Order: sequence, then structure tokens, then C-alpha cells
Amino acid sequence: MATSTDLLQGTLDLLILKTLDLEPMHGWGIALRIQQVSKEALQIGQGSLYPALHRLEYKGLIKAEWGASDNNRKAKYYSLTRTGKKQLDAELENWDRIAGAIALVLKGA
Repeated sequence: MATSTDLLQGTLDLLILKTLDLEPMHGWGIALRIQQVSKEALQIGQGSLYPALHRLEYKGLIKAEWGASDNNRKAKYYSLTRTGKKQLDAELENWDRIAGAIALVLKGA
């Protein structure tokens, strides 16, 4: 099972952006979504998640607003900005290119 420290540098940012492309979420929801979609293979700890969220917010790729969570507690909800959507599209294209190149090497082509 991979942990956040096993992820390639920059991959966590991509996972967060892709997760927020679906809908605004609070930090815990983002971590749970990544864990669920990866079938428990990726578990993002708070020590990695929140610095990444702050970094993405600082870069203007996501924005945060306070709201009430499912259990009626105050939570910060993150959403993708227009700039973040453009960044996500560029990173997905780059990911596909790199993954294809790695696959070629692994197949011995």
C-alpha cells in the first residue's frame, strides 16, 4: 500500500486538482475520495494534504470558503479556480505523455 511519501513529487497536487474537478470538498473529503477511488491504495495523511492545499491555494489553483460539513461542523471547502482547471488539463496531458513513455520502457520497446 502506497502512502503519500511514496507518491512522485507533484502527483499529490494532481490528485487533489482532479478530485476537486468533480465538486468542492473539504480536506477530509478530498483525502477520503482519493482513498476510495484508489481502492485504498493511496492514503493521504494530514501532514501531506494540508500543506498541499495551502500551496495550491497560494498559487491560485484552488480557492477556499468556509461552510458547514455533513455533521454540521465548520469546515473549509476547496474548489478549483479557472486557472486550476487549466493547470489540471495541462498536468493530465503531461501525465499521459510520461505514463506512455514509462510503459514503453517497462515493456522493453
